[in-house]
Amino acid sequence: MPGLIVVLTMFAVCSIVLAGQLTGRAKVINTDTLEINRTRVRLWGIDAPDKSQMCRDINGNPYRCGLRAVRDLEGFIAEREVSCLSVLQDESGRTMATCSADGMDVGEWLVRNGLAFDQTQSSTGPYQAAQRAADHAGLGLWSGSFAVPSLYRACIRLGGRPASCSDDANAHP
Repeated sequence: MPGLIVVLTMFAVCSIVLAGQLTGRAKVINTDTLEINRTRVRLWGIDAPDKSQMCRDINGNPYRCGLRAVRDLEGFIAEREVSCLSVLQDESGRTMATCSADGMDVGEWLVRNGLAFDQTQSSTGPYQAAQRAADHAGLGLWSGSFAVPSLYRACIRLGGRPASCSDDANAHP
């Protein structure tokens, strides 16, 4: 009987994912990745600093901007139910989705608060206006300096260390 329950539960979860909708309590894995009902979902349309990435605040002091973004996202989601709608699967087979909590688009919230960037490479740039507003207001990452997350990850893949990859010539002024 317990085996049947496990099979039925897995079928229910898979049915939700295949139908393109996933709803439940979310665990924040990284700023751009949530886990709902044991399914990992990558937020579509954003690029966010990794947990190990360092940035500089308005006074030039280094801080773990990726970790701060994760904590802020955890606070935003808190005990809310999160609903995700699958957009596509990326090259790694991960589900890319738009997610909302209490009717607020999670990706837009991250970008509008300067915790992530609008990613035009894999999407249509849905959060350009939110990014301009965050930049103009000097919110989050925009209040100091940072390396663009995709460049940070490329540097790490080439053997760089978090501290040296976080500050480079491509950092935001």
